[in-house]
Amino acid sequence: MPYASRMFLTHRSLLSRLLTTALIVGATIPSQTVFGYADRSSEANPFVGTTNGGNVFPGATMPFGMVQFSPEATPVNTKRMIAAPGGYEYRATGIRGFSLTNVEGWGCAGGSGDVPLMPITEIVDKSPSSDFRHAYSSGFSHVHEKAEPGSYQVKLDNGVEVDLSAATRMGVATFRFPDGKPARVLVRTSDSEAGSAEAKTRINLETGTVTGSVKSGNFCGYIGTEDRRPYYTLHFVAQFDRPITDSGSWRDERVSPGATESEGGTGFGPKGIPETGRGSGVWVTFDTGGVVRVRIGISYVSEANAKANLDAESLTATTYEQAAARARTAWNKRLDQIEIEGGTEEQRRIFTTALYHALMTPTTYSDINGEYMGMDGKVHRVAPPQSVQYANFSGWDVYRSQFQLLTWLDPKLGSDIAQSLYNQSMQDGGRWDRWTHMGGATHVMNGDPAAAAIADIWAFGGREFDAKAALASLVQAADVPTKEDLSHDGCPVECVGQRPGLDQWLKLHYIPVGAPAWGPAADTLEDVTAEFSISALAGHLGDEGTQKRFADRAQYWKNIWNPNAAPDGGYFMNRNADGNWPPVHKDDDEDNDPTPHAFTPSTGAGFVEGSAAQYVWMVPFNVAGLFEQMGGTDKAVARLDKFFYDEKGAPAVTKAGPLHAELANEPSIETPWLYDFAGQPWKTQQLVRQVLNTIWKDAPDGIPGNDDLGEMSSWAVFASMGLYPEIPGRAELVLASPLFSKLTIHRPNGDIHIRAAGASTDRFYVQGVKVNGKSSSKTWLPESFSLKGGTLEFDLGDLPNKSWGVGRDDEPPSFPGP
Repeated sequence: MPYASRMFLTHRSLLSRLLTTALIVGATIPSQTVFGYADRSSEANPFVGTTNGGNVFPGATMPFGMVQFSPEATPVNTKRMIAAPGGYEYRATGIRGFSLTNVEGWGCAGGSGDVPLMPITEIVDKSPSSDFRHAYSSGFSHVHEKAEPGSYQVKLDNGVEVDLSAATRMGVATFRFPDGKPARVLVRTSDSEAGSAEAKTRINLETGTVTGSVKSGNFCGYIGTEDRRPYYTLHFVAQFDRPITDSGSWRDERVSPGATESEGGTGFGPKGIPETGRGSGVWVTFDTGGVVRVRIGISYVSEANAKANLDAESLTATTYEQAAARARTAWNKRLDQIEIEGGTEEQRRIFTTALYHALMTPTTYSDINGEYMGMDGKVHRVAPPQSVQYANFSGWDVYRSQFQLLTWLDPKLGSDIAQSLYNQSMQDGGRWDRWTHMGGATHVMNGDPAAAAIADIWAFGGREFDAKAALASLVQAADVPTKEDLSHDGCPVECVGQRPGLDQWLKLHYIPVGAPAWGPAADTLEDVTAEFSISALAGHLGDEGTQKRFADRAQYWKNIWNPNAAPDGGYFMNRNADGNWPPVHKDDDEDNDPTPHAFTPSTGAGFVEGSAAQYVWMVPFNVAGLFEQMGGTDKAVARLDKFFYDEKGAPAVTKAGPLHAELANEPSIETPWLYDFAGQPWKTQQLVRQVLNTIWKDAPDGIPGNDDLGEMSSWAVFASMGLYPEIPGRAELVLASPLFSKLTIHRPNGDIHIRAAGASTDRFYVQGVKVNGKSSSKTWLPESFSLKGGTLEFDLGDLPNKSWGVGRDDEPPSFPGP
């Protein structure tokens, strides 16, 4: 683990020493086991993605856990209020606390980061709220830091050694204070990552317990006023194992030694960024030096539920060592679902880390008793067959491959996710929001990704949810405009409607300029994916009428295709309601030309986090139809070549400008597989391997952009297997070539065995394929293989085979409509 030093191995028990031995040995001996499972956790590096905008956190969590016990770093840039949206930045030199919640790989200014605890050895003589990003922080060094799945350790410059671990709904911390130094812990209740509207804290000196709550939200609140509000409340119960000898509290700038209660939030500031000088919390003091242990249960329903969660999980994970061991076992069980052999040690670590990140989110939201706080502000209870209500859905991101991966590995998990999304929509008046954070609808991003998400889950085997009711609700939302759909509130980034501009969509069959939208052209392309997904789900459920109707609507993408847009061919463009093509205006293109001018492929006018050149490929369900619009396969391939390579033939897959692919962000990530649809699959094989070998690394900058709640990591997992779920709402898999000589995907509905003898860094061109023992020239696998399992054998070589997979019948399917 090159970026998590092995110098700081301060485990204090035989169990921990055994885990450390497994960490050192496990990467080179895959059969090493811990608690009955191969110790795959030893191959995961939680520091991957902690810089370069990956925005992941390195702290302790369980798979899909409610608790993420992780360091909150001080800002690297003094002009910024946060270190990074994940709460941690590898370049940071200070830590201001260890928070109980976080979200993996998101953007904006983050959020969550609730209730940071900070061990200190100094007197509290000024308010921590006087500068809540820096006050009472401590420096640290990566030499004294270590992270593994389920645990995190650091020695702070103030001398305190910190061990963190987590159960599903509980966090466990050990603070080792220097001998002779004061032992204090700040409970910074108000100091959530994006601020708080209200915070309350109480100390019970007799029981050694600190309890409280914080109301927060404000995800992307600095962009617009729509999300500058609280939409969830976190309750916590912290039980310390040593008597509290002294205490104090603060509110805003006022410090009150000896007090046992405090109340007051930071606010969200006039621009959506909390201002210094506001907030509240308490501190507790223990006898000097020594070890202080604390167990913390949380709940989004009530303090009583937080206590019940704490009590239930303390039965098996009372100490840091116990919690770390249980978490490691849970992670090994999940990671072992995809066994790998072959590859280099670095490739194994990149793959396992990507799988680790992909299995963090969504997060558990219901309590041990099944209760959860609904989006209607009422308490609900999970009902069978659902087992868990989940939260945190970045729909625009995860519909592309993460939900497919989760459901493929665990159909029951996928089913519970789908039911969770349906429950949220029913509690939010029938609206399926694009980006939900805890119990709040934030409306962030564009399009209507819920349809694809639900269809993905059904297609990959998640069947234990109310699919027919979900389909009916999605159809209603696609057919009947609501007042939110007609509103410009929150636009462009946080449009409040599920289907912004739906009235004009139904009339014009595209989203025109002036409609509620982030980018009208991009919204149109996202909406046709939603229409196709509804069609796919209806087809799987036997609703032929709905299938055909929405398959026809899915072809509306043709209405914003301008065949004369540019000299090199047609492009998708913004379109006026009268049918005309508008000129590009100031701030709408990369050149920032202040005057209206003709369209150029580099323009961002009408698009979301991308350019016209990057969005031109976004018809993943009808690639053949798109190629036809481009003038045929030969012209499409020529455009693909220019898209992925610069004028010198060098790969141009990230940070290469608006005319090239941006595989650090979602609008481009399905494009490498398009050569499979064009009879040149060897180019997909080469390109996918090139991307894996260059922009994915076993290093802090090893994720090429926001991981987006595991979406980008799920891309890397599929790409390393030589597979990708290209078509939204369906379970066909298109092929590249596997990175490893042997992979086994363990699934309840049938294992999948992938064999590629001789696979290596330079040996990735497919010479032939066998599916269940029979030779196949197809560059894709049918849904039946994805669902039932089987054996996939690749014959690989170091030169392209330009006669395999090149026939029209070998291309993956396209769906042109009825």
